[in-house]
Amino acid sequence: MSQPHTVEIINLGDELLVGIRENSHLQYLGQQLAKYGLPVTRAQVITDDLAAIQEAFTAAWACADVVITTGGLGPTSDDLTREAVATALEIELVYDASIESVIRDRFAALGRTMAEHHRKQCYCFKNGLVLPNDQGTAPGLIYQADGKMLIMLPGPTHELRPMFERQVLPILQLEGHLSDEPAYLQLRTCGAGESTIEAKLQSLLETHLDLSIAYCVHYGIVDVRLSSRDGTLKMSKLKEIGHAARQQLGEDFVCFGDCSLAAVVYRELRALDRTLAVAESCTGGLLGDAFTNVPGASKAFLGGVICYSNDVKVTLLGVPDSLLEQHGAVSAECAIAMATGSAERLSADYGLSITGFAGPEGGNKDNPLGTIHIGYHSPVGVWCKTVRYTGGRLDVKARAVHAALDWMRRKIRKYKFEEFLSYSASD
Repeated sequence: MSQPHTVEIINLGDELLVGIRENSHLQYLGQQLAKYGLPVTRAQVITDDLAAIQEAFTAAWACADVVITTGGLGPTSDDLTREAVATALEIELVYDASIESVIRDRFAALGRTMAEHHRKQCYCFKNGLVLPNDQGTAPGLIYQADGKMLIMLPGPTHELRPMFERQVLPILQLEGHLSDEPAYLQLRTCGAGESTIEAKLQSLLETHLDLSIAYCVHYGIVDVRLSSRDGTLKMSKLKEIGHAARQQLGEDFVCFGDCSLAAVVYRELRALDRTLAVAESCTGGLLGDAFTNVPGASKAFLGGVICYSNDVKVTLLGVPDSLLEQHGAVSAECAIAMATGSAERLSADYGLSITGFAGPEGGNKDNPLGTIHIGYHSPVGVWCKTVRYTGGRLDVKARAVHAALDWMRRKIRKYKFEEFLSYSASD
């Protein structure tokens, strides 16, 4: 592999700078490139201004071996990336009639006519490469000169990602920029803090001095990346170390790679050939959404109830009025009743529920802001777990969902044998 020393990303768009849209492109491209030993060394977010784009690109082109831009290739007046870069590189833009033909055919398939301003997207670099866009009208562009590579990608996520994975990665591989195998092994953990995970894995660092361990924390999940400090450890050795790390992590280990907690729970349910229903109050559907993001989840996930008001808890889940009056909606008792009610009303084997005070209002002496009660109904028993989080409302909701999924994951694995026996008896 002939690996470039530097890779820079330039994300274009006023909407990124004013906070209208999250810069998910940087996260995605960084993950994809690092996976194959090509880490991003610098990134810039630039306004949709011709001079600003030229300045940023000129600086990046002078320092980097690979420059990737996102956005600014569309048909509107603020899409200036193509023109700015062409000026900076002093190369000619040429009109490609084949691009126009593809755009016209795309609009014709939708029963529409191509507008004149879409012709702007038909210009490409002379002696450059055009990347077809199967999801939109703006093609990607690649240009190489002086041992450097420019990769220009469209801004919409549903256009950028397929283009990058299906076209750009193979080109980078062909040019010798990517490793032949993944550059690191990732272990996903949940339920323990970063410092606790680090302490459990400390002996690995002491045993393997050429091993590098990096941590990434997000909403209760801690991802651990194992890589070779000097390039001498092959993936086979990293996998060997990874399995040793798994043993040291114990129940905190979730999976290798980046599989979601919902997908892990789904796999456990499929292995048992059983089903799940959910009930949630303060998380407002995020728990159910986590399962519907898993392909094929309908084989195990039956559905859920968003029971934000007490009346809905009573009418749809059968939570007793007396229970709510005595213990309140944010209580262990209510969480258990919600979990059991969801399982019974939706005819599921398992029920999982969340109720709590996500903030910034609410809370009381017994249940301060950030208190979350998780209910779990299973064929061998019902339980409740209480957790407390600090932070903003959205952060608390996201952590509550992860806590619920992680707790169910642990419960299923702990009682799998007993539950298997209960299924065998009932079946």
